[in-house]
Amino acid sequence: MNTLITFSDLRAARLSLKGTVGLVPTMGYLHEGHLSLIKRAKEECKHVIVSIFVNPTQFGPNEDLSKYPRDLERDLSLITPLGVDLVWTPTAEVMYPSGYQTWVEVEAMTQPLEGSMRPGHFKGVTTVVAKLFNASQPDKAYFGQKDAQQAAVIRQMTRDLNFPIEIVVCPTTREADGLAMSSRNKYLNEAERKAAVVLFRSLSAAKELYEDGERDAEKLRGKMKEVLAAEPLAQMQYVSCADYDSLEELSEIRGKALLSMAVFLGKTRLIDNFVLG
Repeated sequence: MNTLITFSDLRAARLSLKGTVGLVPTMGYLHEGHLSLIKRAKEECKHVIVSIFVNPTQFGPNEDLSKYPRDLERDLSLITPLGVDLVWTPTAEVMYPSGYQTWVEVEAMTQPLEGSMRPGHFKGVTTVVAKLFNASQPDKAYFGQKDAQQAAVIRQMTRDLNFPIEIVVCPTTREADGLAMSSRNKYLNEAERKAAVVLFRSLSAAKELYEDGERDAEKLRGKMKEVLAAEPLAQMQYVSCADYDSLEELSEIRGKALLSMAVFLGKTRLIDNFVLG
């Protein structure tokens, strides 16, 4: 396994990889969800590149960049047994050198949901992913369903900029009680961790209504709010029932839809979603 930092080293190493290449972009502090993406990439591609980079441009001024968990040695120990070809660990100075001033921005799709709560977040995401794509030239790139809006935005950017890359969105990996795996779960204290399963419960309750034939989106949003409100430690930021592709809020579900939410448990902000249809 070759670990690289600079763009020039990555490009040189990339030239030696013959056959299909899969890219798994991460911000490190890996968990089973990340490892499942790497394993999927290994199944589908001859070679796999993993990037580890805590991207400063997707964090807002009041967000947890300085506190975001980092442990490169641990990450590399988890990746090594999986047979990855290259691990790229650029620094912020490598990614955004002095004088940097170019950005990639997807417009309408980044305005609702996470975009409305985290201004500038997706501008940072799409810029860094475009740079990752350009540097590693993958055939496929792997993302998790937990970050559903991110996956949708990256699909749109890939189409719009004509990247010859297949975007593969893999199922959310969950703990035994249903909580979506996330690097931020480590911030939860014991009571908050116990309460955090309310996200899964509220999504499940709305999905059950849908499976019983309910197609009124407002009733599904209402069910999610009702379940969240019953948990004293959970502070809802938003719930949504939106079109899967456009992310526009629905009044009636007629095709594929996305149930999603953001919830605070103490100071920790968690997101989760289910796909309907």
